[in-house]
Amino acid sequence: MRGCADGRPQWDYMTKEENSAPTVSIEALLLSCTIDAIKERETAIVDIPGTFMQADMNDTVHRKMEGRLVELLMKVEPKLYRKFLSVESGRSTMYVKLKKALYGTSQAVMHFCKTLTTKIVSMAFVVNPYDAANKFIGGRQCHSQ
Repeated sequence: MRGCADGRPQWDYMTKEENSAPTVSIEALLLSCTIDAIKERETAIVDIPGTFMQADMNDTVHRKMEGRLVELLMKVEPKLYRKFLSVESGRSTMYVKLKKALYGTSQAVMHFCKTLTTKIVSMAFVVNPYDAANKFIGGRQCHSQ
């Protein structure tokens, strides 16, 4: 169960399977790298900027923002955010409902995994039960991990 910064669990009423995503095991990754090396495959590592923000949140998740972040939002769009501003214990505070997945929430990885899988499948990859998706391009196997 993932916890919040102050130690409270994020989800008391959902199972791990309901709010997590599959993660490749170190053994599977090393085995895949070994096979790639033996078969002299070309490999690439890709970073996806703003990874979690590309995934929509289908659940209702509220977050509390405090301090400097709230102050910066007020400088950027004071007319928009003023109605959401409150002060608690002397600190600027806002409560927000997430529209996009946010790093640190237990659902973020699950939602991004679903988004990425949908995108990979739309590119004619076939997802297999072994932590990967495959596609043949010009007679050569392309494998995502």
